[in-house]
Amino acid sequence: METVLIALPHAGDRRRVTSLRPGERVRFGRGGDGSEVELELPDAAVSRLAGEILATADHWCLSNLGRESTYVVENPEGAGEHMKVPPGRVAAPVPFEISRVLVPRQRDVAFFEVFAPAHAYLEIPAAGDGEPTVSALPLDVTSKYFLVLLALCEPRLRDESQVRIPTIADVVKRLRSLPNCQEITTDAVAFHIDYLTRTKLRFREPGESTEAGSSRREALVSRAMRFNLVRESHLTLLPPRSRPAKRTSN
Repeated sequence: METVLIALPHAGDRRRVTSLRPGERVRFGRGGDGSEVELELPDAAVSRLAGEILATADHWCLSNLGRESTYVVENPEGAGEHMKVPPGRVAAPVPFEISRVLVPRQRDVAFFEVFAPAHAYLEIPAAGDGEPTVSALPLDVTSKYFLVLLALCEPRLRDESQVRIPTIADVVKRLRSLPNCQEITTDAVAFHIDYLTRTKLRFREPGESTEAGSSRREALVSRAMRFNLVRESHLTLLPPRSRPAKRTSN
C-alpha cells in the first residue's frame, strides 16, 4: 500500500502524481550534470540535487540536500502550521497528513504537495481495556478532501430518495463560497476524489468500481454512506444553501 502521494501542480492538464511505498524515495531539484532527480524543479536558484522525500510506514521525511535555501513545509489545511528544514537537515519527519513543500527560486517559490494518508489514528481505550483499536477508515473532517466527500454525499444526506450524484463542477460551485475553498478548481476536486478512492477509502473489494467518472463518485458516496463516514451533523461544514427566488405575480 502506498503511504505517500506526491502531486506536482500544473503539469499539463492534470497533476502529475507519484506514489511511494514504505522505504521508497524521490529526489527533487533542477537536475543535470550527473544529478538525477525524479521531481524536476528547473531554476538556477534550485540545487541540482535539492532534496529527498522518504516514505516510511505511516509518515514521510524530508531531507534538504542543498547548501543555501531553507525549505518550508506548511499544512494548507491548518491555521498557519508549518515547519522549516534548513540546509543539511536529513530525514526531518513531517507530521502533517497534507503538506505543501516550498522551495525558493530566483523570482518566486516552487511548490509541490505531499499526501501521507497512512497516519494512524487510535481510539483511546479506558484503563485496563486492552489494546487500542485502530481506525479502519480515518478521515480528517477539517480537510478539503472531506468537504469534497461531504458535497458529493449532501443530496443523499438531505433526502435518501435522491439518486443523482453531484458532478465535479457541482462540487466546485458548492464549495467556492467557503473561505478556504475560494480558489478550488475542477482539477483539485478530481484529485481529491482520486485520493479518497485510491487511498483513504481504498476500493479493493470485488464489485467496487475505481473507474473515473460517475461510477467512481457513486462508489465513493455508497461507501461513505454505508459506513456512516459522513453524517447529517457534518452538513454544517458546508455553506448555507441559497433559497430559490420567490415568483411574483403581476
